[in-house]
Amino acid sequence: MDMISDGIYNLIIFVLAIYVGYHVVWNVTPALHTPLMAVTNAISAIVIVGAMLAAALTVTPLGKAMGTLAVALAAVNVFGGFLVTRRMLEMFKKKAPKAAVEKH
Repeated sequence: MDMISDGIYNLIIFVLAIYVGYHVVWNVTPALHTPLMAVTNAISAIVIVGAMLAAALTVTPLGKAMGTLAVALAAVNVFGGFLVTRRMLEMFKKKAPKAAVEKH
């Protein structure tokens, strides 16, 4: 019998992941935000594949519902991430010169 349960180990890993993730995201320079968003979208796409596999392999209705919810939430995350990335990339586009103002 273990002195510390697996739940405590999982909680410690979860808290450390939050701490490290917070410091990694908040210390990113603005020039790296767009590549970071692109990588985040790729990770979310992998999460969708994993959620679909998990939903397909479960036999209980609760497992199927949770898997479907995971797929839906990950899809929203991917879609929103691509919208934000596109908007950020548009900020770097050169503006078209304004047409010359005609005098009447």
